[in-house]
Amino acid sequence: MIAFPPAKINLGLRVIKRRTDGYHDLFTVFYPIPLCDSLEILHSNELRFFSYGISIPGKPEENLVVKAWQVLHQHKKIPPVEIHLLKNIPMGAGLGGGSSDAAFTLQMLNSMFELGLPPDELKEIALSLGSDCPFFLHSQPCAATGRGEELQPIRLSLQGKYLLLIKPDVHISTAEAYRNVHPEMHLHPAEILSQPIETWKEQLVNDFEEWALEAYPILKQIKIELYSAGALYASMTGSGSAFYGIFEQEPQIPATLKSYFIRVLRLTF
Repeated sequence: MIAFPPAKINLGLRVIKRRTDGYHDLFTVFYPIPLCDSLEILHSNELRFFSYGISIPGKPEENLVVKAWQVLHQHKKIPPVEIHLLKNIPMGAGLGGGSSDAAFTLQMLNSMFELGLPPDELKEIALSLGSDCPFFLHSQPCAATGRGEELQPIRLSLQGKYLLLIKPDVHISTAEAYRNVHPEMHLHPAEILSQPIETWKEQLVNDFEEWALEAYPILKQIKIELYSAGALYASMTGSGSAFYGIFEQEPQIPATLKSYFIRVLRLTF
């Protein structure tokens, strides 16, 4: 069985409250983009995991796809499998690649072994693996609240526009990002997205950006370059460090940024 877990971007991200459980309540919109990993799961006599493409740090048992199998093995006694993961989505970027891989693993195992897990149970299992994992069970634009797990599909289409995605050689830990953000109640980004995209630049905010742009000057330069290249809107996604620009026409890649991970994607939904 083969599937292609997609990345996501955040269209606006407001941190509104620190919770008593140590997490934060968020307002954001998740939007899936056509940058995908490739995930194949085969029947096997023993659990085996192989990865290709972008190098994945850490031990195999720490990978979220393996953890997804482990959770279902513990609860449903599923047999071993052989997992092949071709990694195209950069890690530590705010693109949700690991969470997407985990969510798709759960769905594939549910189908392969005919577990019949209902959506609510799959969501709870996905949430145990990561706050944004439940979104990838939907893979359609969603307004998110709570930790990011309370999801409401929204009508939003950027079909036909181009996305210039840039991931510099900067790693921002999630813990570091949250230490430098100041929770405050804001308007949900979904309400801003109903307005013309030309108005987003002044209103659609990622709360992690202000600190990140000062701490890492290359991020500030990337955002400047994206607007100079003609982006209708440009932002950091998640807690970084990837940036994206949305363009009406296929963009020219600024020469100063060509040494970084770059993808030009035509949005199809």
